[in-house]
Amino acid sequence: MRRAILPGSTGADGRPATLGVMGGGQLGRMFVQAAQAMGYFTAVLDPDPTSPAGLVAHYHVEAGYLDEQGLAQLMQRCAAITVEFENVPAAALLTLGAHRPVSPGADAVALCQHRAAEKAQFARAGVPCAPYARIETDADLDRVDAALFPAILKTSTLGYDGKGQVAVDTPAALAEAWAALARVPCVLEKKLALAAEVSVIVARDAGGAEVVFPLQRNWHRDGILAVTEVPARGVAPALAERAVAAARAVAASMDYVGVLCVEFFVLADGTLAANEMAPRPHNSGHYTIDACDVSQFDLQVRTTAGLPLVAPRLHSPALMLNLLGDLWFDAAGAERTPPWGAVLALPGAHLHLYGKASPRRGRKMGHLTVTAAEADAAREVAAQAAALLGLPPLPDA
Repeated sequence: MRRAILPGSTGADGRPATLGVMGGGQLGRMFVQAAQAMGYFTAVLDPDPTSPAGLVAHYHVEAGYLDEQGLAQLMQRCAAITVEFENVPAAALLTLGAHRPVSPGADAVALCQHRAAEKAQFARAGVPCAPYARIETDADLDRVDAALFPAILKTSTLGYDGKGQVAVDTPAALAEAWAALARVPCVLEKKLALAAEVSVIVARDAGGAEVVFPLQRNWHRDGILAVTEVPARGVAPALAERAVAAARAVAASMDYVGVLCVEFFVLADGTLAANEMAPRPHNSGHYTIDACDVSQFDLQVRTTAGLPLVAPRLHSPALMLNLLGDLWFDAAGAERTPPWGAVLALPGAHLHLYGKASPRRGRKMGHLTVTAAEADAAREVAAQAAALLGLPPLPDA
């Protein structure tokens, strides 16, 4: 067990201990805010001078993720380091990990960066996933089992929010899709009959202690998370227990340290299939800031600093709406300011904007969490917020 970096402890310069994060997006920003609330100094490495996390951290190292001088500067400032997105180069984490505690470690992050490796890890943990085949050569195309069709071709790396994915129904369509994806390594995944999508967030420390948040029910639009509801509406308690047990098994199989999100498909026959995992806090867990006594970012701070983990408590049912840049444009394409005043007049509305310099369609600009004493009340107010913002009606469970 590594020595804890306690709040109020100081570094060699007499200043509060500094926690570092690789990546300056909104997840890094919320980690920084949680760490600062506990009295830590914070440092962010990100090449973007206007990165959301870099703007609020004590130190912003403006460098590429493999820049040797930047990594050295981050190590010099920080007592421990974490990550805010899964595509941080594993080689950089390996370098940092040779000198400072890094969680999650390079091996776990590298695994989550590759879909085929991720699916193999699910199998090692005894957790089922959709049938699939690796596509890396022309010969692999010829070996695909016809039973996999219809399917989705996904790039093995760098795919997220629906990017790098093509639906294919036939071997001929598969060959065309692979060519359209520049013949990069891919995974061909069988389409499944889905009843729902859910996720589980686990926090695990270096000693193997772990805590979990309640199961989250998720709805996506165009491959991007749109709505999360907790408690998970329409999901049986027994299924929720199986999902939590599966997420715990995945974390333990990697000897994982940090916050991990595992996403699952609920199939039409009531069984579960793991979809993917993220070695970091997750969009579907943003509601925890307002609806739980300990947020996913609080637990990221604790796992990074080696502090004790406590089981989070959901004190309020919640529904979260993802706010994309589309809201900042009217029907004619002119920029506008969303009606925040009317939204914030609603009871239980909690607005979180990420400080991004400019809106773009499809860009995650913030989220809105609605909490209430009862789940139906939270859903009713969230529906009003969605109408005010011009979002589609809330999905039915």
